[in-house]
Amino acid sequence: MSDPRNRLIVGLDVATTEEAEALVQRLGDSVIFYKIGFELAVAGGLVLAEKLAHSGKKVFVDLKLHDIGATVEKATRNVARLGASILTVHAYPQTLRAAAEGRGDSELKVLGVTVLTSWDAEDVREAGFSESPEELVARRVRHAHDAGVDGVICAPTDLAVVRKIAPSPFLAVTPGVRPAGTALGDQKRVATPGEAIRAGADRLVVARPIIAAADPRAAAEAIVEEIAAAG
Repeated sequence: MSDPRNRLIVGLDVATTEEAEALVQRLGDSVIFYKIGFELAVAGGLVLAEKLAHSGKKVFVDLKLHDIGATVEKATRNVARLGASILTVHAYPQTLRAAAEGRGDSELKVLGVTVLTSWDAEDVREAGFSESPEELVARRVRHAHDAGVDGVICAPTDLAVVRKIAPSPFLAVTPGVRPAGTALGDQKRVATPGEAIRAGADRLVVARPIIAAADPRAAAEAIVEEIAAAG
């Protein structure tokens, strides 16, 4: 991952594929890796994922799958056929094992979702867990590592926990990244791009600070420069 552009994933968190394609066109060669999440996936985003992959871009399909094992395995196999580079599943043991099986020998990387960046200790308790967010992250990292998937999605504030349990080449990909001075929105456990890279993140997922910027390309270039300086 010598190219810092390969460490930035831009979230196409927009309502339509037309908006997404216009954004990709505007960003041009400043971005090589894109995320397609739920909002866009249910508006034709999986077709766009295949199109982007075939055009030479890398695609992160952020579906956070969680279902019976057979369904997760087959869905993972289908995502691999799209040419996607990354797929997320929730970090429950059966789900992780099924996704690892569905990935097979493809180039798709499967990442387990630990604790959402919009959750804090109160949210974890409300969901019925007795652990702290850090303890829950640690348990889910162990599940992902034991299941043989490629890494996890975690908040940048949890990177120390992840790296203590599973050093590289186990992947740690972090959303909840906010350049200094930008709004946090609904994110609660965040860091700047430089902080996240220095803490051990392999790749950063950034959406609103880029796609809502007056000049998205300049915003992306600034983050790439910060990644390069920190790496």
